[in-house]
Amino acid sequence: MNPSTALATVLVDELIRGGVTDAVVAPGSRSAPVALALAAAERAGRLALHVRIDERTAAFLALGLAKASGRPVPVLTTSGTATAHLHAAVLEADASGVPLLALTADRPPELRATGANQTIEQAGLYGRAVRFAADVGVPENGREEPQNRYWRSLAAKALALATGALSGDPGPVHLNLAFREPLLPDHSDGALDGSWSGRPDGTPWTAVAPLPGDPDPASVPDGGRTLVVVGDGPAGSAQRVSECADAFGWPVVAEPSGGVWGSHGTLRAGALVLGAADWLAAHRPDRVVVVGRPTLSRPVGALLADPAVRVETVSAAPRWADAGRSSVQVTRDLAGGAPAQPGDPAWSEAWQQASGRVGAAVDAVLDAAPGLTAARLARDVVAALPPGALLVLGSSTPVRDVDRLAVPRPDVTVLANRGVAGIDGTVSTAVGAALVHGGPAFALMGDLTFLHDLTGLLLGAGERRPDLTVVVPDNDGGGIFAQLEPGQQRYAADYDRVFGTPHGRDLVAVAQSLGWAATAVAAPDELPAVLARGGPRVVVVRTDQRAEADLAVRLRSAADTALADR
Repeated sequence: MNPSTALATVLVDELIRGGVTDAVVAPGSRSAPVALALAAAERAGRLALHVRIDERTAAFLALGLAKASGRPVPVLTTSGTATAHLHAAVLEADASGVPLLALTADRPPELRATGANQTIEQAGLYGRAVRFAADVGVPENGREEPQNRYWRSLAAKALALATGALSGDPGPVHLNLAFREPLLPDHSDGALDGSWSGRPDGTPWTAVAPLPGDPDPASVPDGGRTLVVVGDGPAGSAQRVSECADAFGWPVVAEPSGGVWGSHGTLRAGALVLGAADWLAAHRPDRVVVVGRPTLSRPVGALLADPAVRVETVSAAPRWADAGRSSVQVTRDLAGGAPAQPGDPAWSEAWQQASGRVGAAVDAVLDAAPGLTAARLARDVVAALPPGALLVLGSSTPVRDVDRLAVPRPDVTVLANRGVAGIDGTVSTAVGAALVHGGPAFALMGDLTFLHDLTGLLLGAGERRPDLTVVVPDNDGGGIFAQLEPGQQRYAADYDRVFGTPHGRDLVAVAQSLGWAATAVAAPDELPAVLARGGPRVVVVRTDQRAEADLAVRLRSAADTALADR
């Protein structure tokens, strides 16, 4: 059993032994170990599990359960902004003396204050509103016995303080649970026996992976193979760096919300190109210049962690992203200014050609798929936007689909809440942006993101109505998880309950009930005319989680094939 599963198993067992009969879960990846342990406990008849899409709703549900029963009730969230949505219920529990247990999954300490995805300072988040708060140490292999004692003791203490067993002053308690990967059970998947041996691939568990060494600057030739990576952030620095890249022939891999998407030779499908391992091995850059916060792509993260690559960061602010702690230099502008010699034009051309081949390959796959898939929707929405349009992208799958599949457009402004990358508040963000844009605005977001902020659709009497069209690929739940580890067959027993979270709602009717025009679209040729109608409007496209996961595999395979032997 891996360490994350071990902590979750022990924690849930001790909470139940201490009197917990109900628990509430809001879906997420970082919280997966505890979610699965709670689901297993429910299957065994040890507690009743309640699942809600919205963390705020989940927290107040737990509050009601605890208030009516007098028993402590845990509510579990993933990391980032999800944790903030518990705060209102925590405040109510504090003032009302209700034994609410806030269980917040977190990134491990080495990722904090680095700009890592969905990472904020969660320790002490609820301040003086809780009776007790603990930043629980990251579970590690090789320390089974002392950790087991610590976890059980901590759970017992949390329950005693939440119920006011000694003080007569019940109230909320906060346990912040930092997990390193792997987050899901390994193949042994048995009861805790104190004998887990490491990662699923058999390699030993290490508390902190070794960081890449500092490449010798002299090993990077002047004007050599330089790749620019642009993540989310203000356009100022990115614009200057991308102009330099354009002047010296450096390829640019830019996230859609980086401010330079589509300009200065930005590559299409850069993440898919980087994910082609054999091709990348033959075309690896000597240096990567990073601007903004790249969070969307695992291949980008892997490149930045490669010890053979020199990573330099450009940031105009005193905070910058370096989740892999691999940057050897941080400057306000490109160090040393312009290179004395030009780059490698043949190498740069190879990147441009690779981008073109991958783009053609994924287009063929998308066009051959029946109906209007979520992946094709991402490509086609971007293509159909009028010049000067604003596009707001929801976190989770839509922003990644646009990043991988759409043709970048310099004449479209793209925004996304990638600071902490939560799905919350996206409708309201899009409405606010549309009201000040001064032209047609569009938003592309998943069904859970849409449902999470339904009140953002409420437009009060006398309020301005935005020219906003919200496009929602509706796969009846958390479809991104079908494309990640939780979607594997061996987790099928718990997938729908704690990851897929089907909502079963007619989103056209939901939008109409809140006063918005709403339309369902099923065929690709229907989309342009619907988008041209203007807003406020909601456009719903029904999709299938498993079919989208299979399509993602085919797209990855097509990209790899397009770059094979090149």
